[in-house]
Formats: sequence, structure tokens, C-alpha cells
Amino acid sequence: MSTSVPPTSGYKRDRSSRGRQGTRRQKMSPLELGSSNSLKPQLFYIRLLLVWGFLVAAVILLSVQLYRLQILQGTKLLTKAKRQQIISWRPFIPRRPVVDRSNNVLAIDRPVFTLYVHPKLFKKPPQQIAELLSSPLNRPAAELANLFSRRQSGIQVAPALSEEVAHKIRSLRIEKLPIDGLELIEQYSRFYPQQDLFGDVVGYVNIDRSGQAGVEYSQQKWLERPIETVKLNRRADGALMSDRLPTGALHVDDLRLQLTIDARLQRATRLRLKEQLQKFGAKRGSAIVMDAKDGAILTMVSYPSFDPNTYYKADFNLFKNWALSDLYEPGSTFKPINVAIALESGVIQPNSVFSDPDVIKVGGWPIRNAERENRYSLSVAGILQYSSNVGMVQIMQRMKPVEYYKWLEKLGLNKPVGIDLPFEAAGQIKDRKQFINYPIESATTSFGQGFSLTPIKLVQLHAALANGGKLVTPHVVRALVDAKGESHWQATLPPPPRLFSPKTTQQVVTMMEKVVKEGTGKAAQIPGYRLAGKTGTAQKASSTGGYSSAAKITSFVSIFPVEAPRYVVLVVVDEPKGIAFGSTTAAPVVKSIIESLIAIEELPPSQPILVKASPSPQVSRD
Repeated sequence: MSTSVPPTSGYKRDRSSRGRQGTRRQKMSPLELGSSNSLKPQLFYIRLLLVWGFLVAAVILLSVQLYRLQILQGTKLLTKAKRQQIISWRPFIPRRPVVDRSNNVLAIDRPVFTLYVHPKLFKKPPQQIAELLSSPLNRPAAELANLFSRRQSGIQVAPALSEEVAHKIRSLRIEKLPIDGLELIEQYSRFYPQQDLFGDVVGYVNIDRSGQAGVEYSQQKWLERPIETVKLNRRADGALMSDRLPTGALHVDDLRLQLTIDARLQRATRLRLKEQLQKFGAKRGSAIVMDAKDGAILTMVSYPSFDPNTYYKADFNLFKNWALSDLYEPGSTFKPINVAIALESGVIQPNSVFSDPDVIKVGGWPIRNAERENRYSLSVAGILQYSSNVGMVQIMQRMKPVEYYKWLEKLGLNKPVGIDLPFEAAGQIKDRKQFINYPIESATTSFGQGFSLTPIKLVQLHAALANGGKLVTPHVVRALVDAKGESHWQATLPPPPRLFSPKTTQQVVTMMEKVVKEGTGKAAQIPGYRLAGKTGTAQKASSTGGYSSAAKITSFVSIFPVEAPRYVVLVVVDEPKGIAFGSTTAAPVVKSIIESLIAIEELPPSQPILVKASPSPQVSRD
């Protein structure tokens, strides 16, 4: 009888068997199999929807961001990008040179070098490097060594070294062992080769390369070459893309500012004026030479002056040209102008004669001549020749004060001359009402006191006597010229108004010649040449009122040559000491200046030169 095995026992066997033989894949029923296959496409679609949803969301977010960046913030970001990628570059362009009428350089830009040392990079002892630098820098080695010990890097040893000195320092690295720790930085600096000879005319530029005085200030627009700002791209590392530099961006023209000044005459004038000032212990002096035909200034010297190369060491008061900026009472040098006014107005004739007492009273005030002479009468020429104050008062008393005042205004005494240099002062005359109502005002004006003007104004007025009566405009700028001397710009001067007739000016110049021949201007005589002139010695106004008894200002003005008047020369000496008059202080300087002018211009003598023994010089008062 067979025995049947219960199903459970078989199951147990199977489990035990699976335990022994490993896991076996269980067979699934058809129902279970169908259910598993239906889950796979569902998961696939879910995953696909998730991916597409993510992509759509990313596209939407990206679109929103692009809209925000390109539309809402586009202009702002574009501007920011341009600031980062494009720079505005203004290249350094040297200032134009300044030259005299013969093209001698008065001011020019030149490369200079600043020397820095970095002791931490020295491969030699600091003392040894100091000894090597001592010679080219012209400084003691001990001083340099002490400087090197102050810090380890970035020590400025010398600013504004010349190319020659920089070359010597560079050569040390070749001739000696390599010297590390030296750094030469190149830059441009304004250089004035004539030093203090033209300080008052040329002026100077400051550390920002801006003109502060002279033509460097007044002609800044012509001295600065036009510079256009260049737009340059740069790479991500910040380097400039030089291939984007516009053609001609660094073009420098060869134009230069040419002055009417003559360097040779300027040097001779300054030397003679300096000697005379030192001789008389004077405070200061000025000399001007002007071409009366057109107002061109050939020489303008003020002493003391300053060196524009080291302007920072100079007295601030020297920066102004006192021939233009300071007023003074001209004294007797104004008498020829008054004679011309009287002749032009018809109140006197050249042969008019006036009494010449020692003293005359006007409005209760006594007026005296500079010295007492036994003269009972003088002609108009004699009044100039002997510089008679009393005679001049009588001449101008023939004019009504109101007419006289109109003439002073016509002369432009209360206006600047309009010279092309900065900081010019206008003259000062009394109030119209005061001048007309008080006779003493016109009386003192007749011999050059009671009003004030600048030296350049007096030169302009005497130029009107020399050129036939026209009031030309003094100027120092000739033109903007190239290397070939061709003019590219020339200043336009106003048409000169006429003050006097040629007949009047000729008569006055003839009278002034007698001043040099026989009067107070004998010290200016030059054998063979005809000079006209007038001395002047005026009291200086006191700061407390009235006039100072210890201070005076002396001068001499000359017109040359008499037969064909062309040049006006003025010398003014401020506060000379001792026996000092226009005839002793200023007239000899004018003579020396005219002698230099004759040599430079090769002017022939007016008449044959007779060699004869000259008498001993005599002191004559104005």
C-alpha cells in the first residue's frame, strides 16, 4: 500500500532545497505577469513628463532672465560693459616750443627722469651702490647711503634728471656688475634754456603743466597742441588692443610760438641794467625796447627776475612783470606828451616863449623847478631841454581843464594798453570833477605827477610821437610758425587810433633831440647818431599819504633815430641811492641798449662820426 506525501512536506523540501542550491526565480502567474508589464510604460511617461517639465521650466526661467537682462536692464548693462571693455585714452602731447624772432629756443618740453631705488633688491652693499651713484648725481655717497637706509623700497633719489645723467646711470649697469634695485621713470618737463633771461616774458608752467605767467599763461591755447580723446578696447586681462588705435592719433605738429623778442638784445640789456642797479643800490629796474611802427616788443627786461626752471624757489612777487603790473608817476618823461597835446590843440606854437621863474604858485601851492637857474624865459624846446616844471605849468594853463582832461582820457591813461601778456594794470587819473575844480591837479599833471601809469603805457605814448601820431598796440607774440618759418596763425591787432598829426610829432621829436644834444640827456649821446630823449626824476607816493622824501624813481625815454624815428627805448630805475637822477642812472643804460641795437640791426650812422676828446661828464638834474 503506497503512502501519499502531503503537499506541505514537498514545500518544505523545496525550501530546504532552495536553501541548499541558492535562490531560484519564481514563476509568476499570468495575472501577475500582466500587471508588471503595465507599470513600465506608466513610469516611462512619468519620467518623460518630468524631463519635459524641467526643460520647459528652464526655458521659461531663461526667457524671463533674458528679458530682464536684455530688455529691462539692457541699457544699464551695456553701459557697464563698455566701461569695462573700452577706455578713454588721452595721449600725452608735448607743448609747443617758444622761440624768439631768430628762432632761438626760449621754452621747450624735454624728457626727464625720476630715479627711484629699491634697497631690498640690491645685490651689492648699499654703500657701494651709493658710491657708484655719487658721481652722476653729484651728491655725497654718505648722503645717498643714509637715504637708502630709510626704507626697503620706493625711495625717490632725484627728480627731473636730464637724459645725459640718466644715460650715465644706465651705463653703470653695463660697465660695472649688474645693479638691481634702480628704477628710472621717464616723463616730460618744461625746460627754459635761457634761465632767468626771459622769466618775465615767457613765464612758467606748474606741476600740472598749466601756464601761470607770461606767454605760457596768456597764449595757453596756442602752446597746447590739440589732443583728441581716443577710445580703445582692451582684452579680458586688461591689455590694450593697440591695433584699434586710430591713424594719426599720436601726430605732433612742428609749430612753435614765435615772439618778437630778440635774445641778443635782451641779454645785452639785462646785463647793463643789472650793473647800473647794483651801482646805485636800486630796488629794481625795467627796460623796454619797442618798434614804434607796429608795437613789436624787441626787449622787455625786469630785474630782479626768476628762473622758470625753479619757479618754486622764487619770490612770489617776481612772477608779475612790474613793467606791466605796477603803476608809477612818470615825472618829466611825460612832458613831451603834454607839449604834443598843447601843440595839437593850438594853444601854443613851437616858437612860443614863457617866463621861467624859480617858483610859481597854483591854487596857493608853490611849484618849483628841480634846480634854480638864472633863466628869465624859455622857448617850448628850452622847457623840455632844461626840464622846467614852471614852464610846463604855464603851457598847460593855456588849456581849459575840461579840455585837458578829455585829452588824458583820449590818451587812454586810465585803460590798459592791451598787450598780449597777463596781469596788466590800468593807469589811474584823478576824478573828473576834482581835476576840473582844483587847478593844482592840472598843474602837477603838466610835469608828470598826480597820476600814475605803467612803463609799457609810457612807451606806447612815446611810440605815438615816433610813428607820426598813431597809438599802436604793444605785443610780444609774432606768429605761430612751422619749421620752415611759414606762418600758420598771426595775432590780429586793432587798428591804431590817431592821437597827433605827423607835423606835431615831428616838432616834438626835434625838441627832444635838443634834450640829448644840450640838455639833461647828454649821457645818452652816441657819436654819429641822432637821438631824441627825455629824462625823468619823480617822487614816489608814500603809503601814509603825500610823497616820500627818501624814495624816488628815475627814468629816461629815447626815440631813435631822429631822422627816421623807429625805436622807443625806456629805462626805469626804482629807488636808486646817492646822487641819482634820470640823467645819471637811466640815460647811460639807454645809450648802451641803443649801441647794442645799432650793432644787431646794422644801422648806419646818421652823420659822419667826428673823433674828438669828450669833456668830463657833468651831473645834470631833470
